[in-house]
Parts: sequence; C-alpha cells; structure tokens
Amino acid sequence: MNKTPAFAPYLTFTIEEWARLRADEKMTLDAEDIEHLRTLNDPISLAEAEIVYLPLTRLLSFYVEAIQGIHHATSRFLGHNGAKVPFIIGVAGSVAVGKSTTARILRALLRRWPTSPKVDLVTTDGFLYPNAVLTRRGLMDRKGFPESYNRRAFVDFLAAIKSGRPRVTAPTYSHLVYDVLPDEPIIVENPDILIVEGLNILQPGDLPSSGHPIVFASDFIDFSIFIDADEDVLENWYVERFMKLRETAFRDPKSFFRRFAELSEPAAIGTAQTIWQNINLPNLRENILPTRGRADLILKKGADHAIHEVALRKV
Repeated sequence: MNKTPAFAPYLTFTIEEWARLRADEKMTLDAEDIEHLRTLNDPISLAEAEIVYLPLTRLLSFYVEAIQGIHHATSRFLGHNGAKVPFIIGVAGSVAVGKSTTARILRALLRRWPTSPKVDLVTTDGFLYPNAVLTRRGLMDRKGFPESYNRRAFVDFLAAIKSGRPRVTAPTYSHLVYDVLPDEPIIVENPDILIVEGLNILQPGDLPSSGHPIVFASDFIDFSIFIDADEDVLENWYVERFMKLRETAFRDPKSFFRRFAELSEPAAIGTAQTIWQNINLPNLRENILPTRGRADLILKKGADHAIHEVALRKV
C-alpha cells in the first residue's frame, strides 16, 4: 500500500497492491465477455478486468454482507422479517471516462457470484428532461448539467427501490435520438443489487430555503465508485469517441447527430473540441469533479485507459 498520510480520508494502492487483494476470487468472465461488455472507446482487457474488478467484487461482497447484517439486526429488534432491501452501487465520473464499461463488467461479475444475485443496471440518462422541456427552458446546451435532470424523479426512484417496492420503473434514454423514450420504460423488479451509473449521482444538490428536510440521491447509495482521469486525457478520449461515432452511429439516418457524419475530419475534430470546451469541461469542473471526494472508491486512469491507482475511503 502507498504511504498514505495518517489522517488522509483514503487508503491509496498501486494497481499491483490492489491486484493482490483479489485473494482466491475466481474470474468468471472470459475475453469474449469483456469484448462484449466494453464500450466503444474503452479498450479494457481481460487481464485488467481481473486485476481491477475481482478485488472490487470481493470487497463488495463484504459490504453487501455487512449491510445485510445490519438489516437483520434491525429486523430482530423490530420483531419481524422485513422486506428485502436492495444494495445500491453508484458509478460516477466524467463523460468519456468509461463509466458504462465499469458498470457492465461489475453487473456481469456480480451476477456470477455463487448466490446468483439478481443485479440490475440503470443509467441516470433516462432522468434527463425530454428535449422539448430542455428547449423550452433554454437548457439544450446545458444537457448533462444538474439542472437538466429531473432530480426529484430520480430520488423518488431510488427511494422506491430502497423501500423494497417489488416493481419500479425508470425512463429509458436513447443515445441514437438523443432523447428520453417515454413509451419504453425500464422495469426493475426485486433486485438484490442495483447499479446506478451517471455523471452527477454523488451531487448533494441545493438545500431548500424553507429549511424543510430533504434527501439526495447519494443518501440511497450503499457504495459509490468515482472513475477519475486528468482533464487533457478526458478531452482526448472524448474527441476519439466522437470520431469513432462519426464513422458508426452518427451515420444512422435516425441519429440526432447525423449532420456530424458529413463533416470533414478536421471540422469534426474541431466540433468535438468545441463541445468539450463549452459543455463537458465546465460541467466536469463545476459539478462532477467536486463530488469525487464523496466516493467510497476512486479508480484513477492513465492516458492508456488503464487504471493505475485505487483509493479506498477509510471506514
């Protein structure tokens, strides 16, 4: 373990130190699984998945067991069994940092625990206001900023999950049409574990001037992960992803970004850089990065997309 100051909030590990914490945890995915799970611009290998995510799933198994123990203790005190309370994992970080890959690999590994838990995955994109609402409010250029989300609906969704409600719905978001699909809800039914992935899941939000009690999305998250990388690295990844989408998804006639597919390569690079500088970078600095210190675990990536350092919050 790295030499961490005695009163620092996190214990930091090199990737070699972190890998040793895998212990005897078995890898249940193969190279084909990883290829299927990784996103467009996240070249994670099977070896890295073993090094990073097997220790993490082992840690999560301890956390889930501990939370279940607290639930059982409360039930004994109250004299009843009580409804099952799902364990919620949050995955946060910048645009283009690889949140989706992390969330998908975690879901696949957790589903293959010996107990075969039911693991669901929901992204916060579905809780964006529809484009019609964003346009009416003048927020289309602020899409992804906190004010572009229906935060009340997101908190209500998490509250329903945590209350043990057997069937809860979440909105679906289409990256192809760049909008919420109101007629295609995601159904979440009795999960043992729910993974929630999004930009601002750790943000506390604004306190009401009335002084009335308020809850935030992060209040319902049992374990939170922040995926971190330097700003210049993130910009490069964003531009790379934009250019790959220009050759693939943007060419679909239904794509909201169809017009970008016709740009010359220099013009497309310039467009991606402008979007990053005017929208994604300000959102990162103002809203996403300030929540990093609220995470239970920080995975720091290098320019090669690989995770080089892990920081675990002290309990």
